[in-house]
Amino acid sequence: MGLSTGSPTLSDPTQPSATPDFLQHDRPPVPDIVVPRGLQPFHLQDQPVRGRLIQLGLLADALLNRHANHPAVTRLAGQAMALAAGLAGALKFRGSFSIQAKGDGPVRMLLADCTEGGALRGYAMADKDALAALLETSPEPTDAELLGTGYLAFTCDQGGDMERYQGIVAIEGDTLAEMTDHYFRTSEQLRTHVRLACARTPAGWRASAFIMEKVAGEGGIDPMLDAEAQEEAWRTALALARTLTDAELLNDTLPARELLHRLFHAEGLMLDRPRALSYGCRCSRARLSGVLQGFGEDDLDHMAQADGAITMTCEFCNLDFRFDRAEIRGGG
Repeated sequence: MGLSTGSPTLSDPTQPSATPDFLQHDRPPVPDIVVPRGLQPFHLQDQPVRGRLIQLGLLADALLNRHANHPAVTRLAGQAMALAAGLAGALKFRGSFSIQAKGDGPVRMLLADCTEGGALRGYAMADKDALAALLETSPEPTDAELLGTGYLAFTCDQGGDMERYQGIVAIEGDTLAEMTDHYFRTSEQLRTHVRLACARTPAGWRASAFIMEKVAGEGGIDPMLDAEAQEEAWRTALALARTLTDAELLNDTLPARELLHRLFHAEGLMLDRPRALSYGCRCSRARLSGVLQGFGEDDLDHMAQADGAITMTCEFCNLDFRFDRAEIRGGG
């Protein structure tokens, strides 16, 4: 990658250069995409209902096209990223919030995370042979068939000396949305409604999430609403939310404000400040170099190719970083 004629050439951070690796924190050549209103929080005035609507727009296409996965796997990865953005948007934290699913199905690893600033990334790793076998018997596999038996983990990592919170639950349900509902119902005792959508549209891959929660009957809720009235308000909101379709969620011409107005205009809809979402792979040459230095010399020799190079692939952005073995000094 270069500038205009006569300007100094910018180095490619994926390749060895004269600059020491530990100084190379430059972002690799990945899309620079920000969706200004990617996450729209809302609540219903004086009612025990709050939620978030996430529309990744063209960000979904940029993230999902980094990997040449089968559409069923891509769809699952897109749902996970929209879900991660939606759940992170409910928290006050500094660091990253992640969703990880690990099972014995064809998709051996599903991971998505989002920072407090809305930087989003994710990937799904599938066993090709196991996936091919599943597709022969189930051409349109469910999320549960793709993941198999295993666990779903939600982690808030604030780094440093801050406590790392993690909730883990067995995979239960046919869809990732049902698995998430199961987690909140059993681990957090929180009533939720989650709808996830991801599909390839004429404009490219799109992904969206709708997350709604019944909050405790205190603070911001009409004191005249007794327990029965609060329950009725939740049931009404739930009935309206269930009218949402994937087509609506993935429609670029239907902004979150308008979609939420369609649903809840008669229920005291209050829109909170929208938040931006962005392409958020955080890999760098310096970071990967630090990982390599944790290996022993024998391991590094084993990793080296015939030309003396070690190649590390970022699973998120799917870029290969090449290192000169002679420049890497192992840890122990």
